[in-house]
Amino acid sequence: MKDIIYIKDLRVQTIIGIFGWEREVRQEVSIDLEISFDCKKAAKTDSIKDTIDYKKITKNIIKFVEGSSFQLQESLAEGIAKLVKNEYKSSSIKLRVSKPGALRYAEDVGVIISR
Repeated sequence: MKDIIYIKDLRVQTIIGIFGWEREVRQEVSIDLEISFDCKKAAKTDSIKDTIDYKKITKNIIKFVEGSSFQLQESLAEGIAKLVKNEYKSSSIKLRVSKPGALRYAEDVGVIISR
């Protein structure tokens, strides 16, 4: 069984898209993240130093996404996944990135990756 810390529907403004107007206007992306790790030690010690600090990881993701200007959601998702895996040494992560309202007849559209 895996233990998971998750962040759901993190909303960040960034430059993303392939069309000319998308390269000039910040758009909102929504991010869901599941980070696998063993939380037994943190549960025993009740100490933040023994777990993944989700406030810290959220700040790092926001900084990365706000500073990016990818054309594809796939590229943004891969960049976030690399950041998380390198910084937090997680054995696996699942990540969803979407653009709410990007399609006229859909709530949102995006990608889900597992690394």
